[in-house]
Amino acid sequence: MTEPSIPTAIPGYGEPPSLARRFGALLVDWVLCVLVAGLFANARRSPWAPPVVLIVEYAFFLGLFAQTPGMRLAGIRCVSWRTGRPVGIVAAALRGALLCLVVPALVMDRYRRGLHDRIAGTVVVGPPSGEPDAPQR
Repeated sequence: MTEPSIPTAIPGYGEPPSLARRFGALLVDWVLCVLVAGLFANARRSPWAPPVVLIVEYAFFLGLFAQTPGMRLAGIRCVSWRTGRPVGIVAAALRGALLCLVVPALVMDRYRRGLHDRIAGTVVVGPPSGEPDAPQR
């Protein structure tokens, strides 16, 4: 007896972005956060500064525009699982805070939604149909 196939496409979005694309976006965002935090705090003496900047970055960019600078470069977005629209500042800040804990991001479902995504009600998706993978320059 064969098992039924498990759908891997995100309803309304298609295939989820690759983990490499998501990690690349996070790496860009993290480097930006370390640089910004370095403007007002010494990262060696104040290890809390870069994670706080990451949470603020996520709250602003994800909450209002559905993309951080790293996500924009990677051609991905983070939207509400229910509506497909930006999630708002509070949910984006929650997602950023949970992402700082790392472990929630490692526990994923079939749609590559980590615990941080499920708790915040978000999903990371590629560009909408008909749009190129990367932003036009």
